[in-house]
Amino acid sequence: MVEGDLELVLGWRNHPDVRRYMLTQHEISMDEHRSWFRSTLLNGDKQLLIFEIDNLPYGFVQFSGLASGKVADWGFYLAPNARQGTGQSLGLAALDYGFGLLNLHKVCGQALEFNKPSIKFHLRLGFQQEGLLRDQHFDGRNYHSMVCFGLLAEEWSNRLKDI
Repeated sequence: MVEGDLELVLGWRNHPDVRRYMLTQHEISMDEHRSWFRSTLLNGDKQLLIFEIDNLPYGFVQFSGLASGKVADWGFYLAPNARQGTGQSLGLAALDYGFGLLNLHKVCGQALEFNKPSIKFHLRLGFQQEGLLRDQHFDGRNYHSMVCFGLLAEEWSNRLKDI
């Protein structure tokens, strides 16, 4: 991701279908978004990626926690207009990148418990559910539990043999 992608990614992030599953559900301003991007560049702990099909952007992926070793958290979302099946392609490409180019040992993910599509997505990609953090996130009105996932490089490698 480069600075020129900010407006596009902000549009995806602020779309109601994306925003309702985010930990911060308010509509983000361009100034807030630009500040997040600049601090991320300085941090060195994260990789921000744009997922493309035929040179057209369809999603965003973030790996974080990279400075602390070979275990990273990931987050992602699709463009609201992405066609069916794009999420699976994004997941496969992102995990190939994480376990291949970043040489990660483990990728961790979290989903709000009501985000059934994300939970199914993680399980389809081979993640194991590692826990449930009860009432972990307060959205300003309600507490929500978080489902925690993990996928090891060895599991990913074995899964690729089955694809």
